[in-house]
This record gives sequence, C-alpha cells and structure tokens, in this order.
Amino acid sequence: MQWETVIGLEIHAQLATRSKIFSGSATTFGAEPNTQASLIDLGMPGTLPVLNAEAVRMACKFGLAIDAEIAEKNVFARKNYFYPDLPKGYQTSQMDHPIVGKGYLDITLEDGTTRRIGITRAHLEEDAGKSLHEDFQGMTGIDLNRAGTPLLEIVSEPDIRSAKEAVAYVKAIHALVRYLGICDGNMAEGSLRCDCNVSVRPRGQAEFGTRAEIKNVNSFRFIEKAINHEVQRQIELIEDGGKVIQETRLYDPNKDETRSMRSKEEANDYRYFPCPDLLPVVIEQRFLDEVRASLPELPVEKRERFQREFGLSAYDASVLSASRELADYFEQVNSTCGDAKLAANWVMGELSSLLNKEALEIEQSPVSAEQLGGMILRIKDDTISGKIAKMVFEAMAAGEGSADEIIEKKGLKQVTDSGAIESMLDEVLAANAEQVEQYRASDEAKRGKMFGFFVGQAMKASKGKANPGQVNQLLKKKLEG
Repeated sequence: MQWETVIGLEIHAQLATRSKIFSGSATTFGAEPNTQASLIDLGMPGTLPVLNAEAVRMACKFGLAIDAEIAEKNVFARKNYFYPDLPKGYQTSQMDHPIVGKGYLDITLEDGTTRRIGITRAHLEEDAGKSLHEDFQGMTGIDLNRAGTPLLEIVSEPDIRSAKEAVAYVKAIHALVRYLGICDGNMAEGSLRCDCNVSVRPRGQAEFGTRAEIKNVNSFRFIEKAINHEVQRQIELIEDGGKVIQETRLYDPNKDETRSMRSKEEANDYRYFPCPDLLPVVIEQRFLDEVRASLPELPVEKRERFQREFGLSAYDASVLSASRELADYFEQVNSTCGDAKLAANWVMGELSSLLNKEALEIEQSPVSAEQLGGMILRIKDDTISGKIAKMVFEAMAAGEGSADEIIEKKGLKQVTDSGAIESMLDEVLAANAEQVEQYRASDEAKRGKMFGFFVGQAMKASKGKANPGQVNQLLKKKLEG
C-alpha cells in the first residue's frame, strides 16, 4: 500500500525581550537556578501580571511578515494543568482569540521548487520552568528561571508531506524570526524548539490518520530523523494490524527512536478560560502601521533582490540570504570588491569551509568582509592568481594581516611580465623535450590531456606566481610553433 505522510508543526520561539512576558525578571540564559524568578513567576498569592508591550510588538512583526490577519482584539486564557515546573498550576496562553491569525510561508526545497505552507495561528504565552534530573540522586530539581519567558507559538496547517519539507519549513521560520530580530534562534539553548504532529494515511484518502505528537525537538537533524522514524513506526504498526493511538511521544537521538510519554490531551482537558487578571489586548491601526514601518527586508525579498541586482543564480541567492548576518557579510564583501559573483564564490566556498571546520558562526569569522573584499580586488587586478589567493586567505584567517600586507611580506605578487614567463617556459620545454615531441606528434584529443601536464610544470617552476592566462596563451603558441 502507498502511504502519504501528513505533518503539522508547532514551533515555540522564545521572544528576545529583556524581561519576561508578565514580570520584570530578566530572561538571560545560563543564570544560576532560581535567581531570575520573581514573586509573579513563582505564582505567589496576590501577585498580578503586567503584559510586556514589546512581546506584543514582536508578535505583530511576525504576523505582518507572514501576511497574516492580526486580531484587533486578542485575549489571554489560563491553560490548567499540574506539573512541578508550573508553580501557578496553570499556564497563561491564548486559546480562542490569538494575536496572529491565518498566514503563510513559502519554502524552497532541495530541488529548487517552492511550496506554500499555511500557518493556522501564532499566539503569545509564557514558558514553564525546567525540571533537572541529572544532578540529583533519585530526585528532581526545579529551576524557575525560564518560567514566564515570553514565547510565540507558531502553528502550521497540516500541509507538510515529508521530513525534508518539515526541515525546510523550520529553517524558513528560523531565518525569518532572526531577520525580524524577535528571537535569537539558538536551538541548543531552547530558544526555538519544535513539536512535530505526524500521521499517515493511504494515498488518495481525504481523512487524516491518527496523529502522534513528538515533543520539544531542538535541532534540524533531529526533526528529520524523529519524523522519519515515527512515519516508519506508524506504517509498520498499521500494516501489522495495529492502530495508532493519539499520544505525546519523545524522540531519543541516542537510540534514534520515539517512545511514548503520555496519552494526548484534548483542549477540554486543560479547562481553558479567559484569564481574569489580564484585560483583552486591543491592537490599534496606528500601532500596526508603526510596526510595519519597522520591518526589515525579509529573506524572500532579499533573495529576489540578489538575483535581480547581482545576477546570482537562485541557488546562490538562496544560500546567501539564509541568514541576515551572512547576507550582510556578502553585501559588504561585494561593496568592497565590486564583483558579486566572485564575492559569492568566496563566501560560499573558502569562507564557509573555514567556518564549518572551525565550528564558527559568520559573526565570528576570523576574516572580515572588508579583508575578503580587499583580497578579491587583488585577484581582479591580476596581482595574485586564484591559487595564490587561497594561500593569502589562509594567512588572513591565521591573523597575519590584510591581503596587501601578506602579499608584500611573503612575496606572492603574480608574475605578469611576458618576457619573464617566456623565458621560464623555454626552460620547462627544454627539460621535457621528449614530451614536447610526443605532443606535436599526437592528435587533438591526446594533446588536450598533455597540455595540462605542461601547464602544471610551468606553474610549479614559477611557484604558482605566473599569471595562468598568460602561461596558457604563451605555452600554446610555443608548443604549436
């Protein structure tokens, strides 16, 4: 039987406010346990929440960026459940009247095709605390530093049909919230985490199958692996005569499997009701106009501009606009060297390779955009060849100075004097007289292969400093002569 996968994602983005959503407590990551939890966060009797206006602004920014409906009036509700890291016994969230309504996000897949994924809603809520199991013998510790941290929960339509599409969608959300400056996107620190709702159905069937929810997956790789494992589990279960039950599951990356946590609750299990301590939030048009005016150039707009303005391919433009920081770096390189294609090649090639090898972000690059642009200028004016440029790049990465300083210090300037190159070629051909005779006696097909040998010998003799274009031109003339 042919099966179709149906996936809906709930992404929790921690908003980059300096204080919590209903209190003045700090949101800094990594503080000592329970040092950033006020009486409001602890749920002490008599305390009252005060809504953080910046969280509302950030939610509206996101809504406008996905072309969504922004609710003129949105309401906070209490979601009631009991867990040790939830001191109030309820989570303040939004249920029937979320701040952001229906919108969409276009994603680009690996084959270059584009798909539109619907977004059902995005609502504001507070985070819970954190249970710590590792440091306590037979006990669990509770850290409430995270309690009350503002979250934007982004809920997709069940439009995703594979694990790869799911990863592309999460990457697009990740890029968008970072472009907007509303979330740092640090998945390792839990700033962006994902719940994956997965079901399967026979291909062609209209009704959805029973879904299982995989909670709190915190890396792109784990999202793909968790979904693929869950899809396979459900298909095997159904084909063996079993039934998928609606439940919450956990992905274990060490065993590459999902396992059951608890049966999935329905909305009525949480006994939602409007929060009596918070008034409805009314969004005025003037406020929305201000937020709209503050929106940066978004990833899709930047990608299209890179193609239009710089003549980059769709692939190159997509890679370079994947993050705001990378796009800014590329534009700075290009403004220095004035050659978008060369700038793109070096940023996506040598620079990306260096950053991957050293596990660095673009902001931590040991080679500045100005340095890289300056080096590309020396390639363009024939001061150095592309091969020597790699040596210069390595030296810049090692902190040895600018391209000009390194070229001067190491004597790497390219030889462009025709007389000097001709003299060097005469020596190379004299030292390889037998191969010269073979070349002249060969047909065109063999000559093509042998020509590369002579070029290699010439570049070796010049220690890579001879201008490759001149070497090719003069060598051909001498061999044909």
